Amino acid sequence: MNAESRADGPAVSPGGLLRRLLAMAYDAVIVTGLLLIAGAVASPLDHGHQQALRDPLFTIYLLAVWFGYLAICWQRGGMTLGMRAWRLRLRSTSGRPLGWRSSLLRFSVSLVSVACLGLGFAWSMVDNRRRCWHDIASKTEVYLADNSD
Repeated sequence: MNAESRADGPAVSPGGLLRRLLAMAYDAVIVTGLLLIAGAVASPLDHGHQQALRDPLFTIYLLAVWFGYLAICWQRGGMTLGMRAWRLRLRSTSGRPLGWRSSLLRFSVSLVSVACLGLGFAWSMVDNRRRCWHDIASKTEVYLADNSD
């Protein structure tokens, strides 16, 4: 990995695809727990009859919980718990703090990336800066954090 020097920050090494996927697997455990709790909270409202992907409001609610976890982590420290475990950090390429709009764009495009059989993630293997579609769309980058980050 070559470190890349940027005008708006220190030299960074882009986060590789394998490390990103491992961080996502870690976060999937956390998100699954959050979605189970969210479902349990919503269950009394519909006597437990709601189903994700069949009930549009319930699906939107679960997506909002999932997005909320990611966006709050990205905006507060630039990393989710999975990213922290695998020493990855997210930042805006402009140097500005990540906002709700760019977080929503990043989340939405990452869902499209998965829906396209993972092509949006695989794109990082041909991009010279190892960016996925959601990095490019949201003008963010994932890099290998050192111990001082």
